[in-house]
Amino acid sequence: MYKANERARKNTGVIIFLLLILILTIIVSIGIGKYAISPSELIGIILSNFIDIKPYWTDRMEVIFYNIRFPRIMLAILVGCCHATAGAAYQGIFQNPMASPDILGASAGAAFGAALAIMNDASSREITISAFFFSVVAVLFVHFMSKRVKGNRILGLILSGIMISSLVSAGTSYLKLVADPNDQLPAITYWLMGSLSGTKSSDVTFAIIPMLLGLIPIFLLRWQLNVLTLGDEEAKTIGIDTQKIRLIIILSATLLTASSVSVSGMIGWIGLIIPHLSRFLVGNDYRYLIPTSMLFGSVFLLIVDNVSRMLWTNEIPIGILTAFIGAPFFLYLITREDNIS
Repeated sequence: MYKANERARKNTGVIIFLLLILILTIIVSIGIGKYAISPSELIGIILSNFIDIKPYWTDRMEVIFYNIRFPRIMLAILVGCCHATAGAAYQGIFQNPMASPDILGASAGAAFGAALAIMNDASSREITISAFFFSVVAVLFVHFMSKRVKGNRILGLILSGIMISSLVSAGTSYLKLVADPNDQLPAITYWLMGSLSGTKSSDVTFAIIPMLLGLIPIFLLRWQLNVLTLGDEEAKTIGIDTQKIRLIIILSATLLTASSVSVSGMIGWIGLIIPHLSRFLVGNDYRYLIPTSMLFGSVFLLIVDNVSRMLWTNEIPIGILTAFIGAPFFLYLITREDNIS
């Protein structure tokens, strides 16, 4: 009992520490850029919405904060949180440390939807809606196919996801082949690399509702994920409806993936490596692993986005940076003596 309480206090401390790191990272992210905003100016801009303050900042600072940096920071936090949470949930549900948010074809579907919209000269909002729609459609096809697979339903779901992802990816490749090489092809390629450049408040407004609809059930059911890891028989003995819980968590994680990819493009590795990093901090207890993954994913993507917009003159797509960071680190993980778990 003493060890359990000590572990709980330690894990709670880790979560509080990550929350403080996130707050600090947000403040730093707002301040840095080609046009710097000091902490005192930031406080003044925010407080001016509630009390009458004589401006000691420029109008340009206020425009940059509200129209550029704040929406981008919020979207980075949400996308990082959603990818990491979806990854942790999939790894728990499928009992597979290699599971990631694109396992059911959501990412591939979004890529196809975005490419199709770009081919039709759609606006940025129409591209986002098309990506979200085809992401959901791809997952529905996966679910439809998996119900017709005999034997292990979970294995059938994964295999159906691989098949649909391959099929949809082939469709995306065809669209790239026939796209205008001077205009459409570069736009498709850049979208597939993943970026938060040009984020608007409307992007956050569009994504936040489906993201919350995915995050809240997973957060509330995180203790039941612990029970599912023990096996269906043990879960049923204590009254857990395993099929219902699995369905809710899979749908929620897929919704997180679809909404994230539709507004940010293809940003990989977060859902694969962040849950493993979180396990190093708090162990395999999903009561702590889920909130830790949420915060860790938010901090990670926000820092990577800062590097993306600050390190070079031309902004580097985030998907490239996360791959440079994620692939070597994951190689380290799988070559450890105790391996990934």
